[in-house]
Amino acid sequence: MSKVKAIPDGMHSLTPHLVCRDAAAAIDFYRRAFGAIELFRLPGPDGRLIHACVRIGDSPLFLVDEIPEHGAHSPQTLKGTPVTIHLQVEDADATFARAVAAGATVTMPLADMFWGDRYGRVVDPFGHHWSIATHLREVSREEMVAAMQAGR
Repeated sequence: MSKVKAIPDGMHSLTPHLVCRDAAAAIDFYRRAFGAIELFRLPGPDGRLIHACVRIGDSPLFLVDEIPEHGAHSPQTLKGTPVTIHLQVEDADATFARAVAAGATVTMPLADMFWGDRYGRVVDPFGHHWSIATHLREVSREEMVAAMQAGR
């Protein structure tokens, strides 16, 4: 009898699960914007996606179509979201430009930050917020606090 892994290969302890007004279009956007690789789609009887998975870098991302009758509401329906998905990449400038070219809207331009990252934020066409960063340099906690207090 084989033992099933509690955390399957390729999964992490924490995986975002996004509700999108059009999950199929979101998959296409994430492919163009972030190089996502589609792993699977599971459409329901009415054609809406009840579960889909893509991989961005080394991380899975689940998606589902907006299904209000089951409490699944997109940021567009909710008129916003308090959540930002953080994407750590090798080249923030290239990823940021690719996301904007694919249709993301800049909410914070890329800049070198006091904590050592090149960092910026966008919102995707489905209302989900993304931060994009590349770690540039090591900064001690004391240096971060001093830079933050100095307003840098």
